[in-house]
Amino acid sequence: MGLESALPTDSVLTTNLNRVINWARRSSVWPMPFATACCGIELMATACSRFDLARFGAEVMRFSPRQSDLLIVAGRVSVKTLPVLQRIYAQMAEPKWVISMGACASTGGVFDTYAVVQGVDQFIPVDVYVPGCPPRPEMLIEGIMAIQRMIDQENIPRDPSGQRRALNIALNPNYEPRHQPRPVTIGAT
Repeated sequence: MGLESALPTDSVLTTNLNRVINWARRSSVWPMPFATACCGIELMATACSRFDLARFGAEVMRFSPRQSDLLIVAGRVSVKTLPVLQRIYAQMAEPKWVISMGACASTGGVFDTYAVVQGVDQFIPVDVYVPGCPPRPEMLIEGIMAIQRMIDQENIPRDPSGQRRALNIALNPNYEPRHQPRPVTIGAT
């Protein structure tokens, strides 16, 4: 009934070892959430049954950097929490990827103050930028799928010293906001 019955008994199955390793990496991306604001709620929504992040092998949220290979920075990062974020990134095993989720993590958002970091890409390499305030769960899933496509294609750029460089993929929004159901009028009778 399974795969064994479909294959002849004397056949040999061959493949490239790199393809098997990349398939295993792609199918088991374990995210480490670093959620500090409202983007964290959208990050949690990706694991619910409506969006079902488990379809992509990324449902195992690990809260230990040594057990995860995808860092999702969701929300604003203050200057005080930046050393914690850098330490978490340094403790993750290679190969590791980073998603900057939302306007606050990517550019500081509306918080143009001395206490909020104006983009985490100034301090850690970011592979995928997910736009929005807050971004929809579909956008985060699209960001994870972009990383999985890069893993499949072995398109991991490296600098001359052999260190992996950031992918710097910026996603385009994949939805149109709905119009308001009623027009707003001021001073109407």
